[in-house]
This record gives sequence, structure tokens and C-alpha cells, in this order.
Amino acid sequence: MIRHFSFFVLLLWLCPMVVAAQKYAYIDSEYILTQITEYKAAQAKIDVLAEEWSTELTEKRAIVEGMQRSFKAEQVLLAASMREEKMTEIKEKEAELEELQLKRFGYEGELWRKQQELIKPLQDRIYEAVQKYAREKGYDLIFDRAGAVTLIYANGKFDKSDDILAEMGVAPTATKDKSRSRTPALPKVNIPGLERLKEEIKGSDDRDTPPAAQ
Repeated sequence: MIRHFSFFVLLLWLCPMVVAAQKYAYIDSEYILTQITEYKAAQAKIDVLAEEWSTELTEKRAIVEGMQRSFKAEQVLLAASMREEKMTEIKEKEAELEELQLKRFGYEGELWRKQQELIKPLQDRIYEAVQKYAREKGYDLIFDRAGAVTLIYANGKFDKSDDILAEMGVAPTATKDKSRSRTPALPKVNIPGLERLKEEIKGSDDRDTPPAAQ
């Protein structure tokens, strides 16, 4: 959210007297998101899609594995031309499976686009609320402790997350723990079995791959 975080950290390090004269605070965009009702609904939709697509990939992988097992069992009985045809068919199915995985879960794939569609508008709302709050309250710097660079320690009195929620017209549904010194990663989409599926596809070239025709 705060695009020039590294610059601000450098400023804090090199110019303590300048920073001391400035008014600054921080927020926790992860906490803010989890307090927004629309975020919870959006995350639920994304999780459902992710599970459906993961199941789809698992089923297609099972089909490919079945083709591989059948080929291994009958290859000695097949003519060279038939073996070549079967091998080509299996390779095509493996390529289709990998392409589908990238289409569903790859960078700028369908899941990524769905997250942009459902989550990004909420992130934009937070950003706009922070901008408005900073202007109205006279803040020079507002950091996001859920950003890429972790704040090792921050005094809770400078945490304005609840103020930003109020600016957005959102009433917190949970009490924020302002004493924690480190913010965990943002919630990730649960994709059942995806890691195993990635490993299987990655190793498909040297595992259960039909031998070359003789």
C-alpha cells in the first residue's frame, strides 16, 4: 500500500532531526481488511473457486496417470507406430494439464484476476481513506506494518488502523492487539492439494514417462 516504504526507512535512518519534526503513524492493512464484511465474503468466494479448480486439476492428473499406467502395462504388445502414437497422446495430455494449471493459478491467471476483481477495490478504499486521514490530521508519513518491510517494533499509540476503519465507516468486529512486534503474512488462498500437484507435474518428465520407441 505504501509504495515508497524503503525510501521512508532510509529517511528515518539518515535524517533523524528532520523526521523528528514530522508527524507520522502506521496502520495494519491486514487487520483493516479482515474487519471489512465485503472482504470476508470476497475471500470466501475466492476459496471456493480455488478448491473447485484444484479438484479439477487433480481429476485431470488422475486421467493422465491412468494413461501412463495403461501404456506401461501394454507397451510390449504394441507395434512401434502404436507406441509412438500413445506416447504422443500422453505428452499432449501432460502439456494440457500444465497449461490448465497456469491458466487457473499462474501469474495473471483466473485466480489472480478474481482477486483483483474482488480484493483490490477494498485495498483502494483503504488507500483513499489513509490519504484523506493523513491530509485532515496533518500526518507527513503513514507506514503499513503489513507491507513488504517489517517494522520490528512500533509503539501501539501510533497505530491508527481503527481510525482508518472509522474513516471508512466500518466498525471493528475484533479487538486489535497493538502490542505484537511483527505482522504475519497476509491471508493466503487455500488451494487443497495444489503443492502436491505442482510437484507431480514438475516431475512428470522423469517419472512415469513412457520410454522412447525402439
